[in-house]
Amino acid sequence: MTSFFTDLAQQYVDGEWRPGKGSWDIIDFNPYSGEKLASITVATADEVDQAYRAAERTQPDWADTNPYARRAVLEKALRVVEEREDEIGEAIVAELGGTRLKAGFELHLAKEFLREAAQLTLRSTGQILPSPTEGKENRVYRLPVGVVGVISPFNFPFLLSLKSVAPALALGNAVVLKPHQNTPICGGTLIAKVFEEAGLPAGLLNVVVTDIAEIGDSLLEHPVPQVISFTGSDRIGRHVARVCAAQLKRAVLELGGNSALIVLDDADVDYAVDAAVFSRYIHQGQVCMAANRILVDRAVEQEFTEKFVAKVASLRVGDPADPATHIGPLISSSQADAVSKLVDETVAAGATALLHGRAEGNVVSPSVLTGLADDAPVLQQEIFGPVALLVPFDGEDEAVRIANDTPYGLSGAVHTGNIERGVRVGQRIRTGMIHINDGTVHDEPIVPFGGEKNSGLGRLNGESMLEAFTTQKWISVQHGRSQFPF
Repeated sequence: MTSFFTDLAQQYVDGEWRPGKGSWDIIDFNPYSGEKLASITVATADEVDQAYRAAERTQPDWADTNPYARRAVLEKALRVVEEREDEIGEAIVAELGGTRLKAGFELHLAKEFLREAAQLTLRSTGQILPSPTEGKENRVYRLPVGVVGVISPFNFPFLLSLKSVAPALALGNAVVLKPHQNTPICGGTLIAKVFEEAGLPAGLLNVVVTDIAEIGDSLLEHPVPQVISFTGSDRIGRHVARVCAAQLKRAVLELGGNSALIVLDDADVDYAVDAAVFSRYIHQGQVCMAANRILVDRAVEQEFTEKFVAKVASLRVGDPADPATHIGPLISSSQADAVSKLVDETVAAGATALLHGRAEGNVVSPSVLTGLADDAPVLQQEIFGPVALLVPFDGEDEAVRIANDTPYGLSGAVHTGNIERGVRVGQRIRTGMIHINDGTVHDEPIVPFGGEKNSGLGRLNGESMLEAFTTQKWISVQHGRSQFPF
C-alpha cells in the first residue's frame, strides 16, 4: 500500500507527473496508525498558474469534441474505478481512517456519480424560442463555462472530488482540482490517475496539492476559472464566496450542516433508533449531513433514549481496517482534541453525559449528551465527531422551532407513522433536503443536492450540474428584415 501512495505523491499538471516547487512538504499520515504514507512538496502559485493555463489551452478542443467521445472517456473512468476498486478501498481506509463499511459506501456512490456524469455529456441541449419580432428566430445554446476550479474536503474525498470533476469534464470544461491537505491522494492525484488511464487528453484535468500558506488566494483569484466549486466548512466557504464575488465568478458552495433527526410521538422507535445511530456515527460523525441533533417527542423519549444509548454503546471502536469496526479515527489529532474538549465543556456547563467518549490517539469513542440548555452553544454548531445531542420536545410545533433554530440548513429527517404528517413537518423545516422515515445521510446522482442558510449556495447532481458548469448564449437569427426607427 505504501508504494500506492508514494507513486501518486506528485503534482499533476498539463499531463505530467512532477514534484512541486514549494519550500515545504505536506506529510500524508494514516490517522489511525500514525504511519507516514507519503510526502508531497507543495505546488507554488506559479504552478497553479501553469495548471490553469494548461486547462485554458486545452479546453476549447475538448468542448468541440463529440459528446459521445466525451462519454466514452467517462465510461472508461468508471471501468478503471471498478477494476481498481479493492485498491481504492484500501486507500480510503488508510488515508482518511474510513471503516470498510464507509469505504464501500463511498465507492458505491462514486461509481453511481460516474455513470450519471457519462450520461450528462448528452444532456447539454439548446432551445429555439419564439420571438415577438416577425421573421426572427431565437436560439439558446448551452455551453461549457470553460475552466472550473474544484476544492474538495477530507471526509469523502474520492466521491466529493469526482462529484464536481466528472460532470464538469463531461460538459466540456477543463478542471483544476485542489484536494484537502489531509487527503491529497484519495481526493486528488488518484482522481488524476483514473482519468489518465481512461484516456482523458493531457491538460484537461490538473491536480495541485498545496496550501493557502503557500499560494494565498491565487487558486480563487486567477483570471482563468469562471466557476469555483468548493465543498467544506462554512467559515472557509464565506471566504471563497467573498473572493469569487469580487472577481465576478460563480461560486458553487456545499458547506456544513447541523441536521436534526426528529422522532414524532407515533414513530417506530426501534427503526428510528437504527436510523439515528447511523445518521450520527457514520464515518465518526465527520459528515456534513450527519444528525447532530436528535429531537425526540417526550411521549417516546424514555424508550428511545434507553434503546439509542444501548445501541451506541454496542458500537465497536478501533482499527478501521477491521471489518467489524464501526467507529475509526478522526482525521487528525487536532480534530480529536477539539471534539473531546467540546464534550468536556458541554458537560461542565450542565449537560448530562449518558455516554462520555474518551480519546485514544485519534480514536474518540461515542458520546451521547442530553439535558442541554436551550442556549447551549453546542446546539448551534456543526460537530465533526461522534457526539449525539438528544433534545426532547412537546409536539410538532416545538420540534419545528428547535429544528430551525440553527444557522445551517442542509439535511434532516422526520420519523412518524403517518407519512403525510412527516411531509408536512418536513416542509416547515428550512433545509435543502429532508427525509421521511429514513436517515439524514443520503446522496443520489439525479436529485438536487445542497443547502439553505449557511449550508451553501447552489445545487449539484442531475440537471443542477448543467446550471453549475454551463452557461447559456442567445443567438438570434433574422430571416426577414427588421424595421428600425432611424
